[in-house]
Amino acid sequence: MSAGRVGLGLDRLNTGTLGRCSKLKLSLAGRIREKDCSVRDFHVTRRNQMGPPLILALLGTLKSSTALGIANTVVRVAMTLVPAIVVKHKMLRKWIRKIPEHMPQWEHKLPHLTKMLRYNKILLRVLFLLPTILIAATMLASLERAPLTGRWRLILLSAEEEDQIAKQLAGNGWRAAVASILSSTSESATPPEVIPPQDWRAQWVESTLRRLEHVIPVLQIEQSLDPHKIRPEDPEVPFPPPSKYPLLPRPRATQMLRAWCSRHVPSGEEQDHVPAHTLLGPPYSVLLVDKPDSRNAFSYGFGPHGAGGVVVYSGFLDEILQHSPNAAPPPATVPANTIMPSFWSQLFGSLLSSPKRTSTPVPTEEQTTELAVLLAHELAHLVLSHHLETLSSATILIPSVVSIFTDVVRTVMFPFTMFFGPFVNDALAQMSKVGSGEISKRGEICSGRKMEIEADVVSARLLAYAGFDPREAIKFWERRIDQNTECSADSNLETPSQGSWAMGQGVHPLNQERVLRLRQELTRWEKVWAEASHSH
Repeated sequence: MSAGRVGLGLDRLNTGTLGRCSKLKLSLAGRIREKDCSVRDFHVTRRNQMGPPLILALLGTLKSSTALGIANTVVRVAMTLVPAIVVKHKMLRKWIRKIPEHMPQWEHKLPHLTKMLRYNKILLRVLFLLPTILIAATMLASLERAPLTGRWRLILLSAEEEDQIAKQLAGNGWRAAVASILSSTSESATPPEVIPPQDWRAQWVESTLRRLEHVIPVLQIEQSLDPHKIRPEDPEVPFPPPSKYPLLPRPRATQMLRAWCSRHVPSGEEQDHVPAHTLLGPPYSVLLVDKPDSRNAFSYGFGPHGAGGVVVYSGFLDEILQHSPNAAPPPATVPANTIMPSFWSQLFGSLLSSPKRTSTPVPTEEQTTELAVLLAHELAHLVLSHHLETLSSATILIPSVVSIFTDVVRTVMFPFTMFFGPFVNDALAQMSKVGSGEISKRGEICSGRKMEIEADVVSARLLAYAGFDPREAIKFWERRIDQNTECSADSNLETPSQGSWAMGQGVHPLNQERVLRLRQELTRWEKVWAEASHSH
């Protein structure tokens, strides 16, 4: 690593025990400095500090994948009552018009009928507003800020559901899920071969990933670090200022509900509730797939204990190894006992001879930096829990909203469709399925672009803390500005829209947009440091 780059290593960072202090060792150009820092996870607020009202805390009950399913059932029941209420509404209006002229003996019932008509109107409006109210309440309860960037996003999963996903993917679950993804994108319906961990390429990928993930705990404590001790000596190398939104996001509404319960329900002792999405994932899983015609990678999963990881295709390594020549391999040393063969070696021959040593290629620092740019991008997806965000929008939010909207439309059109039998209703149901798929694709294009750009911004921060020059990320994507290099499970670059991270065709090419946003981010870093130096 060049002298102008910063090297940052972490010996130990204990974030699990509340109130404890850990030592973070920072090495800058060969000099190691120690700094004590306190890291506290989210905990239940003390009873004398409890502030949020119960109505806000109860919103946490709507934050789950089943909330929209329950809302869909409630809307179906409500829409079932609408025809009867409409018929009753018309009958009340008819009676109110006829009583004064044709039935004067019932005039004393007019106030009661008018009151019933007014209540009937209110009930009808409430039933039609109910879908909007339920969807809005669920989305409000599921809003949260993405760490490090502060972007508002929706994750329609409760902490328990997130924990269940993490448990399913932990251990061998992640490899099984990745094997299923690779099989689905393979023409032969079988996953490609995996390069063994003993291979020097697999060790190169893993060591680079470990170097990057080693600095993830720093993202929790950026604001407590001394910038003069961690900034690189070379002033030309950009370095990130502390983020306003640390890696531990603000507590969700579910945590507010638990805090309210712990305040009003007596218990033996207080418990600390750590949201599932704040659990750090390192060490992440890593897999190197032998596919020379694929020059990309993808990330998948969520949670600790290997429940998330990165899959790299060997074609990408071949590309960066060909881009710049390898450094000369270390010279092979000849053991002393092989110069003059002993009696035993002559007698038993190869049985006692040592195996032939093969030279292992040594990647250059430039090649490692290029690999680190892609790995940092995929690592940012895992750190930001983009898998949960995609799961929420593609499989929960959009299908549920389309289903609710279809039920409302079918209810409104019922007076017309009832004369044509079930064929029209079946056509509407089929149209809703097709529309749901199209809306999901469009939603993935919009949300996918946002997540890709967000991952680029966070990856620059990871690169800087790990001792790489973040400007290399701009060069990396500039060389691929005309390629459809998406971080997708699909390895076919000519058809990237089939992948789980496919962006589709937008107004501007994604690689061109990400280069622009990376330049803006690095410029913002320099501006923040310049303003800080002027203020001092």
